[in-house]
Amino acid sequence: MKPDDLSPAFGWTLARRAERMNPSVLREILKVTERPGIISLAGGLPSPQTFPVAEFAQACAKVLRDDGPAALQYAASEGYGPLREAVADFLPWPVDPAQVLITTGSQQGLDLVAKVLIDAGSRVLVETPTYLGALQAFAPMEPEVVGVASDAEGLEIGDLLAKREGARFLYLLPNFQNPTGRTMSEARRQALSAATREHALPIVEDNPYGDLWFDTPPPAPLTARHPEGSIYLGSFSKVLAPGLRLGYVVAPAALAPKLLQAKQAADLHSPSFNQRIVSEVLRDGFLDRHVPTIRALYKSQRDAMLAALEREMRGLDVQWNRPDGGMFLWARLPAGVDSIAMLPKAVERGVAFVPGAAFYAEAADHRTIRLSFVTASPQQIDSAIATLADVIRRNLPTGTP
Repeated sequence: MKPDDLSPAFGWTLARRAERMNPSVLREILKVTERPGIISLAGGLPSPQTFPVAEFAQACAKVLRDDGPAALQYAASEGYGPLREAVADFLPWPVDPAQVLITTGSQQGLDLVAKVLIDAGSRVLVETPTYLGALQAFAPMEPEVVGVASDAEGLEIGDLLAKREGARFLYLLPNFQNPTGRTMSEARRQALSAATREHALPIVEDNPYGDLWFDTPPPAPLTARHPEGSIYLGSFSKVLAPGLRLGYVVAPAALAPKLLQAKQAADLHSPSFNQRIVSEVLRDGFLDRHVPTIRALYKSQRDAMLAALEREMRGLDVQWNRPDGGMFLWARLPAGVDSIAMLPKAVERGVAFVPGAAFYAEAADHRTIRLSFVTASPQQIDSAIATLADVIRRNLPTGTP
């Protein structure tokens, strides 16, 4: 049965929230990238070269040998105790492990936050642009999502204050943001922290990329400056492997029980076997040795993309930024070129990217695109950027030099 077949004759009636659910643009584009010969600059996928397969094999064997029955049994909804303690220990502010909730990816954390904090019509503030997955998680709760103007340093405080009235929370990604790759400056963080504290505006801080800095670590998290007014989301997907589907939420003590209740209703608990494997892998400071190898790889790929853009886009009036970490670069096409209309033409030539319009809560900029540099080799990046430049050149409005 197709969705269009849900007629009254079959007795199915969709909930209003289901009507607000839409397919992920990214997931649909990922289907395209599975075609042979496509160079994908689209997906937000970590490089499989970074997955510590040998360490996982050893950890799996040890967990099954030493604690197999417990690892394969139902478990506490809060998460595996040693893993919660490990999360609390590596965060850069004092955290009680009781405040840590292990989730099935940080995407579930967004879903739990939405269920606990959003009523129909509630105002939610987001960056412009913002993470598409957050917009999808919030949408079924029927909020009023309001985009706050943002620049290269992050949220513009004046626009935030103009739109803060009645907002349930502000959602943002301060470090190497998805989709733009930008990082909020220390000065802007100080101003934002002061403003949200003064006006009692809660923050939901999403930080899946913060460990992936290239030269200098990003400034301290916003949550570290005001823990009682913040919820912090983290993930093991970008530093270990996304297939584990493990993330975490760190919440104020007063709010943690409600998030736990929402978690219990959603899936009882995240896979206990996976949690124990990750806990085992994290022993003896593994991340301190492993994450620098990811940074080095991604930095080389970013540099390859920046060099290719500089070389191939000369004279085309294409603008782009220089991310200091993470996985993404944000670009803006010449006037008159629509990235959505250009995508199928690029795919025909063997290159995929993500049109930027999907990342806007309100009025979208159809000239923007997100480029991921972490799953393509430097040679593939060179080829893909050269192809994109040619596609742009062929799609310039008539009369453009």
